[in-house]
Amino acid sequence: MKINLYNSNTKSKELFVPIDSKKVAMYVCGPTVYSFPHIGNARGPVIFDVLARLLRREYKLTYVRNITDLEDKIYQAADEEGVDISEITERYTKIYQDDMNALGVKKPDIEPLATEHIGEMIEMIQGLIDKGHAYQNQDHVFFNIDTFSDYGFLSNRTEEEQISGARIKSSEIKKNQRDFVLWKPSTGDIPGWESPWGYGRPGWHLECSAMAKKYLGKTLDIHGGGSDLLFPHHENECAQSMCSHSGKPLANYWVHNGMIDFDNVKMSKSEGNLLLIRDLLQEIRPEVIRMAFLTTHYRKPINWNDALIIDSEKKLDRLYGSIRKLGHISPGEPSGGVINALADDINTPKALSELFAIVKKINNAKSDEESKQLASILIGSANLLGLMNESAETWFDDLNIDVDEALIERLLNEREEARSNKDFGRADQIRQEIESLGVSIEDGPNGPVLMKN
Repeated sequence: MKINLYNSNTKSKELFVPIDSKKVAMYVCGPTVYSFPHIGNARGPVIFDVLARLLRREYKLTYVRNITDLEDKIYQAADEEGVDISEITERYTKIYQDDMNALGVKKPDIEPLATEHIGEMIEMIQGLIDKGHAYQNQDHVFFNIDTFSDYGFLSNRTEEEQISGARIKSSEIKKNQRDFVLWKPSTGDIPGWESPWGYGRPGWHLECSAMAKKYLGKTLDIHGGGSDLLFPHHENECAQSMCSHSGKPLANYWVHNGMIDFDNVKMSKSEGNLLLIRDLLQEIRPEVIRMAFLTTHYRKPINWNDALIIDSEKKLDRLYGSIRKLGHISPGEPSGGVINALADDINTPKALSELFAIVKKINNAKSDEESKQLASILIGSANLLGLMNESAETWFDDLNIDVDEALIERLLNEREEARSNKDFGRADQIRQEIESLGVSIEDGPNGPVLMKN
């Protein structure tokens, strides 16, 4: 299986060739656990979950996704609630993990906590100081941008864009205003650790470099995350890691997922349009949310609105509807079309179109045996996307039709009689009557299947 990935470093789609022909090392930036995760926090995990499923078909994958449990926002949240910091981090780590599980995102192989790797971070800082890439000033340690001539290569930003993009505040203790912090002092109730530069805590960018090295080595096959992390986070990761490792690249392939807009307005806390996963799960079935992420190519922004949710649910109704009357079906091998679509830069929209091509074949199958064989392929293919994880019977248990079921049954019988008599005009008229009652029909090999409108 040949996999092609769009590499944010080269700005082109490339054939994926791992460092080891049998193993793959993948690191993805995880959440900062200080509040409820929103849908923007879930798109990356869903996409990289699909990529992980694909990679595991060919390679032994080690997938690392960290938890950032030291950050000023965490300390602020604890202060506002008047609770211990650990209560905040443990609470929201559990909520994040539960929400991801609900969306069908499998746990990474390793999920390290930043607070458990302070020693590795101190060691990396000391190494950068020894090599002349970092300096101490007033209990702070900064990375010296001027010692890394390739700074900015990943995001391809000018010096002016780097300053504005990083929202850098002017500081007299920096040699260059673009220099970023590796270590800073802790005072009062803010957590800290003893170090050669005083009591303090590491900078945000450092933790990923230190943990990636510990679990995956100096150079990763794939480093992933949201496009909002490209600069400054991933740029700074590259700088400190490459200078620590004598110029070796941090990752050979950089994969970034796009952001989510809310009715074409960027979703952000300042816009007041954050949609919490926990709230969505109260109203929308998890697979519908996952389907909504997969209908758009991962590198493009998603315009999140009610129409997207309605369309995503209808897509799942069609998938489950095609196997509804076939009894228990075990998942088979995914179709070559679905595998090839995902191997072409995680093209989930194309993969979904391949699923519906299988649905069409099921609906046109000449025998029950053929239907079941195709259904097995459909389920195995959908599972590769993290879809169709339950039986059709369970899926349609939620089909709440607030009409007289006897009326629906009578209309269905009349429609079948009209179809038998080749009175297709009357059959279409009855279909419209049924759909006006909030129910749609998907004709299958074993008769019509009812689905919600």
